[in-house]
Amino acid sequence: MNAITEQINLSTDLDMSNYWMPFTANRQFKAAPRLLKSAKGMYYTTVDNRQIIDGCAGLWCVNAGHGRTEIIEAVHKQMTEMDFAPSFQMAHPIAFEAATRVAEVMPAGLDRIFFSNSGSEAVDTALKIALAYHRARGEGQRTRLIGRERGYNGVGFGGISVGGIMPNRKAFSGSLLTNVDHLPHTFNLEQAAFSHGQPQWGAHLADELERLVTLHDASTIAAVIVEPVSGSTGVLVPPQGYLQRLREICTKHGILLIFDEVITGFGRLGKATASEYFGVTPDLLTMAKAINNAAIPMSAVAASRHVHDAIVNSGAPNAIELFHGYTYSAHPAAAAACIATQNIYRDEGLFERANKLSVKFESAIHALRGEPYVKDIRNLGLMGAVELTSRDGAPGARAYDAFLKCFEKGVMVRFTGDILAFSPPLIVSEAQIDEIFAIVKSTLHEIS
Repeated sequence: MNAITEQINLSTDLDMSNYWMPFTANRQFKAAPRLLKSAKGMYYTTVDNRQIIDGCAGLWCVNAGHGRTEIIEAVHKQMTEMDFAPSFQMAHPIAFEAATRVAEVMPAGLDRIFFSNSGSEAVDTALKIALAYHRARGEGQRTRLIGRERGYNGVGFGGISVGGIMPNRKAFSGSLLTNVDHLPHTFNLEQAAFSHGQPQWGAHLADELERLVTLHDASTIAAVIVEPVSGSTGVLVPPQGYLQRLREICTKHGILLIFDEVITGFGRLGKATASEYFGVTPDLLTMAKAINNAAIPMSAVAASRHVHDAIVNSGAPNAIELFHGYTYSAHPAAAAACIATQNIYRDEGLFERANKLSVKFESAIHALRGEPYVKDIRNLGLMGAVELTSRDGAPGARAYDAFLKCFEKGVMVRFTGDILAFSPPLIVSEAQIDEIFAIVKSTLHEIS
């Protein structure tokens, strides 16, 4: 246990033996836990009553800030009226209202909303819809799915199959989906280091899809899935023209294009969706996290009308058209939180606010150029990453120490490998942006 870990030891008498924590070094954490007990606005409070500014919106998800009274009251009201309703062959009005509100901010034509409960479930849902679509059209031989290297598409077997992060895949490699291939990732440090926004280099990498079409034949390919901005792998921003070219190639060959917007949806780039920001409309769009400010697990897939109608209209009368769904799809309380969250986004103009703040955010994060260990800086909207040089023989250790030191100093950031990632709630102030990166700067001077 290093000195930083010892300094921020927040151990209590809490029994930690039973909870197996996700995506966590369990033994390391439980030896020196970081425990949060409450949250409000831009801040968490730890069990020892320290205020921690939230530099990553929880987990890319609390876009409207913590403890929103409107959401709390909507959930409470719904729970007192009806705590649960089945979504198979039954429904409740608030599910339809939530779908309508979500559809209002989706790209034109992507207004058929299928609810699930997590980003991982949304991705698996989108993949299944893509396969069902081609089968409904008499092209059931289209079974191949194309993901991308360094892509994160959740942790379902479908998501890790199309995803391209090695540690997520290797333990399960023998049981991943077959008929999957991958595009190359778009990150190139030599060509695009310290880009402000979209790099100019790299649009040609979309043409790798043509190579895969030549290899497999378009008639076998069902869908291509990409994150418009790859978040969990370190904020990899797409090159200028790249997504537009992917759309062109998919349209040319009858391949569905899926945007995984679990992170980028609901204001992260200053628009309702990354699709709107880039001016590229996919056939299917996954969302989760900020759909209801992460108040209660919820996610969804927005499907284009032609995809929805091909499936729904192909079924026999009175027959189920898509054999897929979840017990908690459109859960009443989650739907209530969704509607209340959409109201906040609209009434407070948070997407527009994020767009205006992105200039300040870009300036503040790029001011770290030249600080110790800074290898690259990337940003778009209110999301960004600072990549650090790795220690010899200890990849990831430097960013982990920076993460701990930042927490000690009062700001919560994310780290992946030797990359620090930032995605503050859309309510962040300019002063708080300065505070976040001032702490990061001082941290870089204190770690080794």
